[in-house]
Amino acid sequence: MDKEQFILCMKALGDKTRLEIFGMLQRGPLCACKLLKKFSMTQPTLSYHMRLLSEAGLVETEKDWKWSYYSINKETAAELEGYFAGVRKGEA
Repeated sequence: MDKEQFILCMKALGDKTRLEIFGMLQRGPLCACKLLKKFSMTQPTLSYHMRLLSEAGLVETEKDWKWSYYSINKETAAELEGYFAGVRKGEA
């Protein structure tokens, strides 16, 4: 993961709601309907948050008729973990 991608990820996770969403997705994919219910937000607001997480490469979206299902992009999560490991070792 390069520094620009890392910055995008950190910006996306720098919001409390997006960080909570990301945490919820660690337990597995979720329907947008579940996220809407949990956060009591409008669909456009959820779409905004999910767009930022998706653009950072943190979340993948799968459409099923009228609902979207979100899951963590495991490849990006592994790269992010690797970046932090490099920081710990003084390599970043």
